[in-house]
Amino acid sequence: MDLQLQLDHLGIAVADLDDAVKVYESLGLSCSHVETIHDQKVRTATLALGETKLELLEPTEANSTIGKFLATRGGGIHHIALQVENLEEKLLELKGLGLRLIDETPRIGLGGSFIAFVHPKSTFNTLIELVQRRS
Repeated sequence: MDLQLQLDHLGIAVADLDDAVKVYESLGLSCSHVETIHDQKVRTATLALGETKLELLEPTEANSTIGKFLATRGGGIHHIALQVENLEEKLLELKGLGLRLIDETPRIGLGGSFIAFVHPKSTFNTLIELVQRRS
């Protein structure tokens, strides 16, 4: 069990990444990283916000997860991400508790970190991303 569970980032779906970065920068945040994650069909921008980050997500294809989210719900908070020490152990723990997982094994996410998603039907309609940062 993770002793130091912490908020890693908030994922925000946006239709236009460049415009969204400008708006958040006008609020005083600074974009530190832009990356395209091809297998997730998303372009991302990372902005530091105190001890956590905002992760802006723009779909690169309409049929991507973020593209579908924008089409049905519009922009806004897509997920919250929690940082864990051992993602494989956490997934086994959650599965054992009966939570529905989107990913039963970790996959590669932003910056090479390991990620997995917990289905929102198990978490009161909030998509949870679990993140294990590479050392």
